[in-house]
Amino acid sequence: MVRKLSVVLDGYSYLECPRWRDGRLWVSDFYTNQVVATDGRGSTEVIAEVPGQPSGLGFLPDGRALIVSMRDHRILARDDAGQLSEHADLSGAVSGMPNDMVVDESGRAFVGNFGFDLMGGAPLRYATLTRVDPDGTVTTVAEDLGFPNGMVILPGGVLLVAETFAGRITAFDIGEDGGLGNRRVWAQFGETPQTDDVGEAVERLQVGPDGICADAEGAIWVADALHARVIRVREGGEIVDEIPTGMGVFACMLGGEDGRTLFLCAAPSFAEHERRPVREAQLLAVKVDVPHGGLP
Repeated sequence: MVRKLSVVLDGYSYLECPRWRDGRLWVSDFYTNQVVATDGRGSTEVIAEVPGQPSGLGFLPDGRALIVSMRDHRILARDDAGQLSEHADLSGAVSGMPNDMVVDESGRAFVGNFGFDLMGGAPLRYATLTRVDPDGTVTTVAEDLGFPNGMVILPGGVLLVAETFAGRITAFDIGEDGGLGNRRVWAQFGETPQTDDVGEAVERLQVGPDGICADAEGAIWVADALHARVIRVREGGEIVDEIPTGMGVFACMLGGEDGRTLFLCAAPSFAEHERRPVREAQLLAVKVDVPHGGLP
């Protein structure tokens, strides 16, 4: 099937972590330090200015937005008036910049981090997963993850985590207390590279799972950051659909009025020194058959 991709937004630096909320898509733009929202029809609003570089987005039960502030290792809360305040300080819990995040129905945020200085050329280092409770308490809930990136929560309380440099999706059961158990591989894409050299790992990975989102059949769409495509994957690793994007794609989200619009965060590359000085990132959209499911 040949699908038509449309351009929703253009002229941004590096878009990440899209979230559909109340008829609009929220998305972070790393190097303009902005969170923007769009109705998908040309209308946009700057939701927040985040000098520490915004990334993961989520929402508390009371409606306040949570925003990862990467460079100062914080999570910020945005109130209805648009004011930002500190929700949690992750600096004592993470070894690299915090990145993507998913917030459950109780307001608990699960946050991944780089684990090492990716943009500075440091050796690859596995990382932890952090839980932030609604009162701001910070707890390490998983370790030894190969660049924990996009996350979704499936019905029944199953947390899926994309491990970009391990080439897999890992599942956990979320306990009533927010602890994670029953760790297992949900999907494995080829062999996990056994190297701390990022360049070698990139060459060996069959899929570089970045941002992910779930649909109503329990499958997930995976932004393959290394091969300019999104793939639809079932538990066990079967790839049942693929949409080429023509340039790099780093995150995805199902939304729209019927939940069948797949939004894609695209850019020519992910390296900071290439993205920061230019405005080549786009938000793309394509229609798919199965609507949104799970969280976010």
